[in-house]
Amino acid sequence: MERGGGAIPFHSPAPAVASSPAADGSQHGDREKAVSAEIERVNRLPSNSSYAIHRLKVLNKLRHLMSIKRTTSQDEELELLFASLSI
Repeated sequence: MERGGGAIPFHSPAPAVASSPAADGSQHGDREKAVSAEIERVNRLPSNSSYAIHRLKVLNKLRHLMSIKRTTSQDEELELLFASLSI
């Protein structure tokens, strides 16, 4: 029996894109601003909200991954987190 086509794969490879260091820097800055803005928004939610608690954990993980020198697998995790958050 074949499974339905509605399943979403856990990881789909990101297209390979050559980028300049300047583009990476501005993208990194934009992402930091987006994460900071999202943290501010989530902090205005009720502190006992399970949604807010989980969202803050994910946002803090994003912030951590952006602040360190990443391995390839950490880069992939970072991209997946950004994609799942839609920010």
